[in-house]
Order: sequence, then C-alpha cells, then structure tokens
Amino acid sequence: MADYTIKDILRLEVAPALGCTEPVAVALASAAAARLLGNTEPESVRVWVDPNIYKNGMSVLIPGTGGLFGLDLAAALGAVGGDPARRLEVLDSVDEKVVAKARGLIDAQRVTVDMYEEHGLKITAQVSGGGQTGEAVITGSHDNISSLKLNDREVAEDLPTEKEADTPSVNLAALEQWLAGRTLEEMIELLDALEQEDLDFLERGVQYNLRLAEHGLKFGPGLGLGKCLESLMRQGLMCKDMAAAARILTSAAADARMAGVKLPAMSSAGSGNHGLTATLPIWAAKDFAKCPHEEVLRAVALSHVITAYVKTHTGRLSAVCGCSVAAGAGATAGLTYLLGGSARHIAGAVNNLIQDLAGIICDGAKTSCAFKLATAAGSAVQSALLALQGLEVNQCEGIVGQRMENTAQNLGLLSVEGMRYTDQTILRILANKFLPAEVRGA
Repeated sequence: MADYTIKDILRLEVAPALGCTEPVAVALASAAAARLLGNTEPESVRVWVDPNIYKNGMSVLIPGTGGLFGLDLAAALGAVGGDPARRLEVLDSVDEKVVAKARGLIDAQRVTVDMYEEHGLKITAQVSGGGQTGEAVITGSHDNISSLKLNDREVAEDLPTEKEADTPSVNLAALEQWLAGRTLEEMIELLDALEQEDLDFLERGVQYNLRLAEHGLKFGPGLGLGKCLESLMRQGLMCKDMAAAARILTSAAADARMAGVKLPAMSSAGSGNHGLTATLPIWAAKDFAKCPHEEVLRAVALSHVITAYVKTHTGRLSAVCGCSVAAGAGATAGLTYLLGGSARHIAGAVNNLIQDLAGIICDGAKTSCAFKLATAAGSAVQSALLALQGLEVNQCEGIVGQRMENTAQNLGLLSVEGMRYTDQTILRILANKFLPAEVRGA
C-alpha cells in the first residue's frame, strides 16, 4: 500500500462546504443529474438516500432559502439551480428565483424522497425533463459522484475540481484504509512535511469558520447558544477561561451554520460541523497561550488528521455524534500539541475525551447541534489540560484501550456494531415526528 502525505489528507478530507453536508450532497446529486439534460428544464426529481443522510437532512436549514429545510427542497434546488462543479458549495448559486422554481416543483408534487434500507453513505438522484432522465449516484463520501447515467446509459463525464486536479492519484477510500493503520506517533510525524501552501490552506479554513462564529456572535441565529453564553460571561455568571472561550466560539459558528447562513465552513472528514469543532477550540485557546502563529496552524493540521483517523473507525455517518468523538478528539489532540504536550500527553487527552463523550448520539443535523459542539469544545480543552497534568483515563476502564489507537478501534465497534439498533430507533422516532401516517405505515 502506498504511503500518503499530510497534503493528501488535507486535500481529500478538508474542503469548503456551504450548508449542512447531507442536504448539500443531495443537492449535488440532483444538480449533477440535471446537468445531463443540457438546457432542458427539470420536470420531476426523485431521490433515494441512505438512513443517515435522511436523518441528518430532515431538520437543518438550507442556505439561501430564507429559513427553509427538507431533503425534497435540497433535491429541487440542486436540480433547478445548483452548480455541480462547485461540489459541496453547489448551492452557492441559489437565489430567490431558484427557491421559487424549486418550491413550484414541490407544490406540484414532482419531487419525491425515498430511503434505502441499507446503511452506508449513498444517494441516487434522478431528474427528468423533455422525455429524458439523468441519474447521478454518490457513494462513500458526500461529494464522490460514482456514477452518471442518461436514459439508463453510463455517461463518461467528469466534474473536475481543483482538489482532484492537484491529487489525481489519491483515492479517498485507499487513503482512509492507510490512515486507519497509522500510529499516533506516525500521524504526528506527518506534520514535518507541512509546506507554506498547506499552512495558507489551513489559515483559510480557520478564517472561513471564524466568519461563521462572528456572524453567530453578532446576530444570534439558530439556537443562539454562542451569543447567550457570551452574554452570561459578560454578566459574570460564567468564568472567562479557555474552555468557556472554546465553547462560545464553536457554538456560535454552529448557530450560524445550522441556521442556514450563507457562509461556507471549512469541513473536516466530510462534515462542516466537524470542521468547526476541529479548528475553533484551538483558535480560542491561542489567546490563553503564548505560541507562534505557525504552531497554531500545525495544531489545526493535527486536529484534522486525528479527526479523519477516528472517522476511519466510526464511519462517515453513524449513531454516534462525530462532532463530539471524532472532531472532539482532533481538537484535544491539537490543543495538547499546541500547549507543548508529547505523544503520550496527546494519547491521554484523546482517551480522556472519548471516555467523556462516547455515549453522545447523533439524532440528526439541526440548530441544537450547537449544544453538542459546545460540549465537545469544552471537553477538548479540559481533556488536554488534564492530560498535560498527568491525569488520564486508565486503560482498564470502559472502552479505553492500551493505546489511543485501541480506543479508537473500540469506539468504532461501538459505533458501527453496537449502536446499529440505536440508529434504527432514532430514525423511527424522527419518522414518526415528520412523516405522514401513510408513509410511516401506521
């Protein structure tokens, strides 16, 4: 198996995303299918999604729509006005005219969303018009268009991106398989190969996520948790410390993103909220620790690597909240590194965080995700500081293993096998809340 570099990880696991990546991925699939029709106006859209895409796309607000949500809307928006070449920023072109056309299709009952029974990230979109049908299939990751068909015939059409052009030989599945076998020490060593262009890319990602946080703090969209926590701090009802700063900055960004504010996030391991958790606690902590700016960016790089590493075990989407256990693990690793910790300290911090947060479920993307991001950010700081003081969970306790790598593997077993029925139960609860009785089978 080939060796990969930090550049490969950053280019394939870290990317701009406008809006929650589940409805965005649905929009991307329908936009790619509609593109095959040429200039023909879409007349109907049908989409099939896996259970976790369904779960995460039900309630989250979609950018550019004025506070609307729904996978049917995402599919329609992609079909009538999405730009598939923008990948996870496919909805950047959405405006009032596009929203009106999309709602027209929905009102005419020409948009349907069905759910696959099997798990594993998969979206199929069929867009019909002018007697023709275009089909796009996304598998494995949110922007991996694995199949394009026009009237049931395979179409050899690329949707190139700068990311793909720069790394033509790198396959995400192969990279993740390789990353899953790395030791913590090997992952830390990857930072030695960081170049200035990588640091510039990391800086750009932080600035993307900071803009969301600043919007959340200024306007209090969505749940408004970040703005409320900041108010509590100003009133003297909360202490102004590193953990509180991390919670405020991270939750404010989640407030804005989950409310559909039209600002992109820099995602990590396929999720914008993962990207917020992986970067913003580290950025908040830098104001409490005297460290060179480059070291902050190197810490962010390690956070992305560890986030991607944990996700190789838990899967792209699961019943476990990846913002908590995967991006939280990345953040605490980056924080510990930034504060001068050794590999042993970093391992202890990750073990502390996973023991703290492993039971947090994912019950879909929504404005209240801000609570979970705040919890993850606070635990990331606490876990790092405690590990640096020599306090770490004993390997005999719970799912914590002899090494950090064993803990990540155990978390994967819990997520993929142990919580399979948990995910089904969550989906049943959500379906009973949102679907008509005839669709639920009631």
